[in-house]
Amino acid sequence: MEVIEINVSELPEISRTLTAGQRVLLTGTVYTARDAAHKKLIALIDANSELPFDISGAVIYYAGPTPSKPGFAVGSCGPTTSARMDKFAPELFARGLAATIGKGEIGSEVADAIRRSGAVYLCAVGGAGALIARHITSAEEIAFTELGCESVKRLTVDKLPLFVGLDANGGNIFCNYKL
Repeated sequence: MEVIEINVSELPEISRTLTAGQRVLLTGTVYTARDAAHKKLIALIDANSELPFDISGAVIYYAGPTPSKPGFAVGSCGPTTSARMDKFAPELFARGLAATIGKGEIGSEVADAIRRSGAVYLCAVGGAGALIARHITSAEEIAFTELGCESVKRLTVDKLPLFVGLDANGGNIFCNYKL
């Protein structure tokens, strides 16, 4: 299967054409958020407050980058286990989230939300955080500074190597059937 280069801004238009297992090089802006940040994002939604970034068309990377090393925007920036965000993800997909990036399986409720919204779940290779950091050209903390490395950061990525874990049509690399 060929590798497809995608700009984040193209995801809402092309996500339904992506297939589970397809390799992707992603370029553009992504936002980091792990468990604690997701809890705060949902609390803001519940309070009808403004989010720290526009969720519509956005990509959330389930990661907490370590402090940067000389010459790099961040230190190690590997994915965290996606299932830990399952209780938050359906609400974000319903609000227009284009994709998430993580590792491992996700629950059926999240898979259904991805299909309904035409989004995509992208996977990064666990244990490759130092290599992933080489594809991050800038990082800026934008919300929840009290969470330290788990604060929300805006990253600029350049040809971040990923693969489609679950596509908008129900294809799923974690099983041999469509959900």
